[in-house]
Amino acid sequence: MAASVISNKSGGGSRRRRRGKAAAMAEINVTPFVDVMLVLLIIFMVAAPMLTVGVPVELPRTAANSLPTEQEEPLSVTMTADGRLMIMTTDIAPEELIPRLNAIAAERTSRKIFLRADGAIPYERVAQVMGALNAGGFNEIGLVTDIDGPRMGGN
Repeated sequence: MAASVISNKSGGGSRRRRRGKAAAMAEINVTPFVDVMLVLLIIFMVAAPMLTVGVPVELPRTAANSLPTEQEEPLSVTMTADGRLMIMTTDIAPEELIPRLNAIAAERTSRKIFLRADGAIPYERVAQVMGALNAGGFNEIGLVTDIDGPRMGGN
């Protein structure tokens, strides 16, 4: 009796290896997702400070505290150093101020107005605009200034 070696020529061993390589991967690759989210975060962090709307004005410095924030973007009237009058960022003629503000205020919940005046403008001109706003029915007028001004003997 002679012993013989039986070989399996069906390729069962190689078939198992091939299945292991061709099988679907069960893990999710989140690296591209994280990369995209980090790029978007950086873009928004850089762009957010540029989204503030306003006309460049050299505001006077005072020791007043800032006003509490509101739900609605405040309506602002700006007086530039060169004598221009603006509602938000739109140039207007002085005689159009109150009619335009009334049209805008009709669509808003608040009649509060922030007055931004360049520090180089004479007080008389600022007082005239404030008087016109008050006569037009806008009784809540806030003067916008920069912080860290002189304390005038206060704490």
